[in-house]
Parts: sequence; structure tokens; C-alpha cells
Amino acid sequence: MVQRNFNSGVRLKMKLGVVMDPIETINFKKDSTLAMMIEAQRKGHEIIYFTPDSLFIKSGIPCASSNKMEVRNDPSDWFTKEEEKIIELSELDTILMRQDPPFNSGYIYNTYVLEMAARQGVNIFNNPRSLRDCNEKVYATEFPQCCTKHLVTSRKDFLTDFVVENKDTVIKPLDGMGGASIFRVKANDPNLNVILETITDHFTEKVMIQEFIPEITEGDKRILIVNGKPMSASIARVPAEGELRGNLAAGASAVAKSLSDRDLWICEEVGPSLVEKGLLLVGLDIIGDYLTEINVTSPTCFKEYKELCDIDVAEIFIESVEEFSK
Repeated sequence: MVQRNFNSGVRLKMKLGVVMDPIETINFKKDSTLAMMIEAQRKGHEIIYFTPDSLFIKSGIPCASSNKMEVRNDPSDWFTKEEEKIIELSELDTILMRQDPPFNSGYIYNTYVLEMAARQGVNIFNNPRSLRDCNEKVYATEFPQCCTKHLVTSRKDFLTDFVVENKDTVIKPLDGMGGASIFRVKANDPNLNVILETITDHFTEKVMIQEFIPEITEGDKRILIVNGKPMSASIARVPAEGELRGNLAAGASAVAKSLSDRDLWICEEVGPSLVEKGLLLVGLDIIGDYLTEINVTSPTCFKEYKELCDIDVAEIFIESVEEFSK
């Protein structure tokens, strides 16, 4: 197919749909989805934008209210949207699902719409079924050889026993992001009961509890993986002083780190499963020698990889999308 200019009126090489939270609200300096869109446009692809609430099904046909979009690497003016248009998703070649957590019922319903589009021949990344199947905390437990001691439960006695046995632990909700509601809990903590009660919603919601990993002071390493292959470095998110959480959203600072032999081994253990499940872009979180999470919904750190490691993940990712979309 002949590639033409954006405004030529001729269909571009690929019609690329992007599901994302409102582009007006993104953090320009940090947003990985914008980096993807800029790279896709640079390579001549047509960008079709829609927000999560725009997806719908009409008489068995997956549709969306959408906007054709032009994007720019300009912190004061990074996009232009054309007039809204209702489209059938089958008009697109590929869709990138970049809706941020929380992974709630609205997110799940959107995966149903996208899965219907996939059955009509649209390439969806990441695979909608796998987005539902692979909870970012629980999925990591499928690789126990890579993880520290952990437990997923809502039972008070199990949680309390785990804290007592391991003495120093971290507990977190299964559907959180950005370090929200993560607690470090020790066996002698006078607030143990109220923390467990609160985070489990009175012991009705399952949570993950893990043995505390002291190496968090050296950073929570994010390794981006594209089509089962890791980038050649990691972005370590070092907690701010007095903080537990290695999340940029929680004030952590980003530094580049080379991959250790253990990091590479973990990537090799996990990589084949990612490919099998159609998880084209994934972010592994590793603290010390242990895998803690597998981020599948909207992995970030593209900008940090570019600035700190001179690795253009956006280019690598879009090239991989092109290969799958031929």
C-alpha cells in the first residue's frame, strides 16, 4: 500500500486505533501512549483515537465514537482532533488498548467489545482475553520460581499468620496502580488488624501479601518486554526518602540499570507465556532478585528508557505491531 501524507485524504499504511484515557489530561513529559502515537504517525500510520467510554456494541457490531488525530512532540500543543465520527471497529487494522487501571467492570466490558472486534479480524494489543485473565499481581504467581514468598487471600487468619511467620511484609490490593494502598506491615505493628481490615474491605476482598524485599531501597526495576524480548536495560524507580513505594507516581526517581543475570533469567522464564497469550507489550517489576508484578494493561516508562538508556521503545514496539498487522 502506498504511504501518503497525513492530510492527503488517502488511507495510510495502517489505520491504528488507540484506546486511552482523555488525551487532554495526560502528563506530556511521561506519557508512553503519546510516544507510541507520535512514532506511529512518523511511520505514516493514521491515528484513530477513542476514550474507554466511547466503545459500544450495536446489534452485534463493535463500534466506537472516534476522532482522527494528529499528534506532536510539543508540550504546549500535543494533539489536534478532527470531528467526532462513529465507526465500526472492523474498519481499523489494529487497536492498541491503553486504558489505565483500575481494572474494574468498565475495563472488563471494554475487553468484550475489543474481543468481538478481534473475531472480525482486527489486531488488538494487548490481547483482550489475556487482559482479563492476567491480573497484574496474580499473574506473577504463575512463576513461583521467580517470586519471593507470597499469599493471595482475604482470610484474616491466613494474613495474620503470614505476617507473624515472615515478620516483615508488604500487602497490596489486586487492582491498584501507581503504588496506591500499599502497606508495609511488621509482626509487631499495633495497626495490623485495622490495616488488614481496611485493605480487604472487612475480609471480603482478596489481596496479595509478600515477604518484604530490602533491596527496594535500590529501586523497583521496570523491564519492558516487547514480543517476549526484554529491553537491554531496566529503569529502576528508587523510592523517595522515607517512602516504601518504588513508583514514579509516588515520587520515586528513575535511574538506568543494566540487566543482571537473574533479571535475564526471569525474563526467559516469563517471556514464552507472554507470547503465547498475545501480550505484545509487558512491564516486569523486579525488586532485588524477585519478580513482584507483571504489568499488562498500560505499561509505561517509554520516556525514561529514551532519556536514560537511549532505547527507543516506541520505535521497537510500533515495528513489532507492524509485523503482526501485515
